Amino acid sequence: METVRTVRDLLRGRELQLYTISPQDTVFDALQEMARRNVGALPVMEGDNLVGIFSERDYARKVILHGRSSKEMAVSEIMSTRVAYVRPNQTIDDCMALMTRLRIRHLPVIDEDKVTGMVSMRDVVEDIITEKDFIIEQLVNYIQTERSPVPPVRP
Repeated sequence: METVRTVRDLLRGRELQLYTISPQDTVFDALQEMARRNVGALPVMEGDNLVGIFSERDYARKVILHGRSSKEMAVSEIMSTRVAYVRPNQTIDDCMALMTRLRIRHLPVIDEDKVTGMVSMRDVVEDIITEKDFIIEQLVNYIQTERSPVPPVRP
């Protein structure tokens, strides 16, 4: 019986540190934090409240178009304020469907109105590939077992 993998399963065993940025921080500060943490997006928090998300895409598409410097522009000026998110009990397939439909690559994980993690498209794809590889391995083992020659019965 196949178990349905959830966001909770995906986050289990990962470093639980959540990296965030505030809306008042500069875009440059956000980019430095993203580079330091090797992440492509940061939840934008005011205290415990999620107020937006800042991604590499926001920077690439909005800073130059505003004709401004990342050192003088606040994250709040270009962050995405409509933030899609997932709950820990949602499936990995739910994440993939949502990311694909909205054409986004990062989803905050919200548990009881608190941001508890982030899931990236890379996390989701790696999990799906690992799960499919496991299923293929199990099927190959089953087929090889079923097709193995039966020793002849000797009288």
